[in-house]
Amino acid sequence: MDEKLFHLINEQWTNSAFDLFMPLISYAEIWTPFFLILAIAFLIFGGFRGRAFIFCTALALGFSNLAVDPLKHAIGRARPKQVQTVRMIELEKTRPMILTIFKKPHVRVSNAAERARSGASFPSGHTNNNTVIAICCTIFYRRWGKFYWIIAAAVAYSRIYLGAHWPSDVAATFFLAAGETLLILAFCELIWQKIISRRLPELAARHPRLIPVSAS
Repeated sequence: MDEKLFHLINEQWTNSAFDLFMPLISYAEIWTPFFLILAIAFLIFGGFRGRAFIFCTALALGFSNLAVDPLKHAIGRARPKQVQTVRMIELEKTRPMILTIFKKPHVRVSNAAERARSGASFPSGHTNNNTVIAICCTIFYRRWGKFYWIIAAAVAYSRIYLGAHWPSDVAATFFLAAGETLLILAFCELIWQKIISRRLPELAARHPRLIPVSAS
């Protein structure tokens, strides 16, 4: 079932719009500057909640990523393009990279060189990072934060579309990242209640909780 679904997404459910959109949304280097600008904006203009959001998200990303590479090495699952021929897409190189949106991507099939070019398949780093961000957005900004799940889902789907991961990699990584993120956020709240509130009582009086119970 896993392999069958992979081939449907990678080979049959394709079109020219997806051939541009999927590698574009999956290319982290394009979006990193925008995320940094948003993070700075939250720190400056987001008040206590914005700063708590950035702190907790950064912490969750950092700790969850510590587990990615060890798990990849321990499990050692081969990527689709490492064990069979898959459909692949390459973006045109431009400066700045965002201008690649105006270029037609190159579609090709994988070759022998791909077998040793990439690391192991599980877990998916892209899916891990975007799941962490989506959960933090939802918890801190429930009304608007839920929209980030659209981005997270698109990135996860793109990893299958581009031949980088099996569907089961993406699904399992979601649950792994979700569990890690919730544990890290719970730990942050515990530290706030047990340590920070005692050392900074005035700040704790204004903000009894680090993680909001309800948010707009």
